[in-house]
Amino acid sequence: MRDGRIIKHISNQYVVMDMENENQYNCVAMGKLRKGLSPIVGDFVKFEQLEDKWAIQKIMPRKNELTRPVIANIDQAIVVMSALDPDFSTALLDRLLFLICYENIKPVICITKLDLIDETHKVYQYIEDYKKSGYEVHLTGLDYPVEDIVQILSKKISVLTGQSGAGKSSLINRIDPEFALHTQETSKALGRGKHTTRHCQLFQIRDGWLGDTPGFSSLDFSLLDEKHLADSVADFKEYQGQCKFNDCIHMNEPKCAIKEKVDNGEISSIRYRSYKEVIYMIQKTKRKF
Repeated sequence: MRDGRIIKHISNQYVVMDMENENQYNCVAMGKLRKGLSPIVGDFVKFEQLEDKWAIQKIMPRKNELTRPVIANIDQAIVVMSALDPDFSTALLDRLLFLICYENIKPVICITKLDLIDETHKVYQYIEDYKKSGYEVHLTGLDYPVEDIVQILSKKISVLTGQSGAGKSSLINRIDPEFALHTQETSKALGRGKHTTRHCQLFQIRDGWLGDTPGFSSLDFSLLDEKHLADSVADFKEYQGQCKFNDCIHMNEPKCAIKEKVDNGEISSIRYRSYKEVIYMIQKTKRKF
C-alpha cells in the first residue's frame, strides 16, 4: 500500500497526494472506514488500487483535528491581527491563542497594517509582550516584504484566523495571487454555501499548504475543560507541575506557581487576565446545566 495525504474532500470522493512522488489520485473510502473513523482533509492514509478504483484502506493516528473547517494534522494556525482599523485587541488575540493551543496546534501571530501607526504606538508594547512570552510574531504592512511569511508557510499545513478586516486575504494574495483565484473558482463550481455540498480542500501556496476555509469560525468555549485549558496555555508551560495541587487551574488555589509568576512579572498579566475571563466563561456555561 502507498502512503498518502488527503488534500481534498467532496461528497464521498477524496483526492489523495502520494507522499513519495506527489502524484494525486481520486479515491474512495472503504466501507470498513465509513463505519468508524471517517477520513477528512489532512489525514495521512494508506491507499491502494483495487481493480478500477483507488481506495483508502487505513487512516493513520491524528495529532490534532478541527471541526471548523474539518481538517486534521495541522502544523500551525496563523492569527492575523490588525494594528489599526480595526483596532488591535489583546482579548480577541489571547482567546484565539488559547483555543489554538488547546487543540495542540502551534500559534503564529501576524500583525498587519503597521504602516498605519508609528513606532510610539502602544501596539508595539503589546508586540513585545507577546515576544517576551515566547510567541512567534511577524510584522507586516503596506510595502513590507512578505518573505518571512513565506518562510513560515513553507512545508507546513496552515490555517488562518483572526480579526475580520485585518487583511488575511490581502496578505495571502501578496504571497501568491493564484490562491484567491483557485478558491473563488472552486467555490463557484461547487455552489459554496449550499447545505448539500460537503467540501474542504488544501491548496498549495508556494511550497506549503493552506486550507481554503481556514480558521476558527467561532469562539466557543462551552465544551472546553478547565484543567486541559490550564495545561495548554503556552505562557504557563514552563511552570507546569510547580503548583501545590495537581489539579490547580490557577484561579483561587493557594500556593499557585502561575499566580506567583504573574505577580513577579515572569508571566504576562495581560494574558493571565484573558485566561481568567475565559475560565469564568467556561464556569458560567457549566452552571446553566
